Amino acid sequence: MAISVESLLKERKYPFIFTFMVLLICFTILTFTSTSTSTLDPIGFYPDVKPQPLAHFSSPSPKRQRLPLKGEPFLVDANIDWKPCKGPLAMDYIPCLDNFKAIKALKKRRHMEHRERHCPHSSPHCLVPLPKGYKVPLPWPKSRDMIWYDNVPHTKLVEYKKEQNWVVKSGDYLVFPGGGTQFKEGVNHYIKFIEKTLPAIQWGKNIRVVLDAGCGVASFGGYLLDKNVITMSFAPKDEHEAQIQFALERGIPATLSVIGTQKLAFADNGFDLIHCARCRVHWDADGGKPLFELNRILRPGGFFAWSATPVYRDDERDQKVWNAMVTVTKAMCWTVVAKTLDSSGIGLVIYQKPTSTSCYQERKERTPPLCETSDRKSISSWYTKLSSCLIPLPVDAEGNLQSWPMPWPERLTSIPPSLSIESDASEMFLKDSKHWSELVSDVYRDGLSMNWSSVRNIMDMNAGYAGFAAALIDLPVWVMNVVPIDMPDTLTTIFDRGLIGMYHDWCESLNTYPRTYDLVHASFLFKHLMQRCDIVVVAVEIDRIMRPDGYLLVQDSMEIINKLGPVLRSLHWSVTLYQNQFLVGRKSFWRPRP
Repeated sequence: MAISVESLLKERKYPFIFTFMVLLICFTILTFTSTSTSTLDPIGFYPDVKPQPLAHFSSPSPKRQRLPLKGEPFLVDANIDWKPCKGPLAMDYIPCLDNFKAIKALKKRRHMEHRERHCPHSSPHCLVPLPKGYKVPLPWPKSRDMIWYDNVPHTKLVEYKKEQNWVVKSGDYLVFPGGGTQFKEGVNHYIKFIEKTLPAIQWGKNIRVVLDAGCGVASFGGYLLDKNVITMSFAPKDEHEAQIQFALERGIPATLSVIGTQKLAFADNGFDLIHCARCRVHWDADGGKPLFELNRILRPGGFFAWSATPVYRDDERDQKVWNAMVTVTKAMCWTVVAKTLDSSGIGLVIYQKPTSTSCYQERKERTPPLCETSDRKSISSWYTKLSSCLIPLPVDAEGNLQSWPMPWPERLTSIPPSLSIESDASEMFLKDSKHWSELVSDVYRDGLSMNWSSVRNIMDMNAGYAGFAAALIDLPVWVMNVVPIDMPDTLTTIFDRGLIGMYHDWCESLNTYPRTYDLVHASFLFKHLMQRCDIVVVAVEIDRIMRPDGYLLVQDSMEIINKLGPVLRSLHWSVTLYQNQFLVGRKSFWRPRP
């Protein structure tokens, strides 16, 4: 028989009613929260951000329910009086590479010192102007083959390389036919030529992460994308006007760098293959220091594919260079695994880095010596001179040589070999992967007001293990994973996963042209960063590298968001706040008047 509320009151059963109401309220709250988006905190690569438990969702279903987040416009403006950068190179201004006062004061330039970083003492607060007629870039994959001329209005390469089909001016466009100095029959033929020369090179399987030194307009890396190969293309900012800018406008991974007197901003034992086609690097200089640097960033068993005139010409100058290469590579224990001549007359030699220490031990003259083992957790290649030694082969916790990563795409989600030397790192890696998979799926891709179809070039300012990039792997995008210099060194792990990245100090300008990225992502970066530099300086740099209509996606505390949001608003960005932890800024076409 049903019990009425009146009878309960008469029987003074108030405790029962109170308990029943509390249980009912708790059940309602739990039911609501199980179907809404949970707060997902970072695994934590900053020491002052404590790891939080990952959100647990309700019972599995074929497709998890995704609810849109409620966004609120950020209306506060910092009221900063912005000025445009001035000078004939203002629209392509790169502060740390265009510091002409510092470059002019250099005592020597023999080793490309003038192409290295020389950051100004005070970071500029000016905004880079847009080229006249600038348009939203063409979408990928169309952009690989053609770009708007007005976006990169430079024609020096068109004239300088017109016989080699690097780039051609055609009406409103710059067209990239896939040619190059060594690509006489086209870049696709050249890529097949390398694989035919050495069948052990299986593009997109065991060879996933490639470095292209002196890349030109990066057609080699652009066409390797068809084979599931991600290539870090690099070249200096030199007389070959705008080659890296062309690459980035095309939607191909690239960065400005030079092998001069300092180490590259890449990880030890990272790349599966390094490529050089007439890249104009004197590899044997200073006793072979540039080659020692390649040895540092090439993983054991990795390949160096060198296509240059000393490989196939017999004149005195080329033979002198070839003999020097033979001497240095033998001293490094590199082995020639293939050498051939293509039907087009182009020669190729492929070296392989050793996978065993026996050669090092058997050398009669142990020159160059092996470097002392360094602490892998600290970053040692930022503003560091080139080494005169060879890094030891990496080993696991038991002292065994680390294995080659799993074939692609398994290597993206398998435990990276470089984590075998750290206790509990595997567990942390798996938690990080789960965290980013859930956050990207349930919040970033479906919950925020972002047009992902307009995104191609992405920068992750605080990449950690690159979980964010891994969670986007099914989209037609690429991610430059940045490991800040004052953070634990996770970059080798990122390369082990089959992804690319670099080191950087976000208190300085990045080695890239303006209008480079469609999306910049930062997860719990700014609080730690603000201990060393002004948040306005970082915002100016983000504005410089961001394409108009591009996005900034920040996950952070409200303390940080309340400092960053007004600065972005003063730049005429639209800024929206979601759930008091996600900020989405979108850059406009606004530029201050001269």
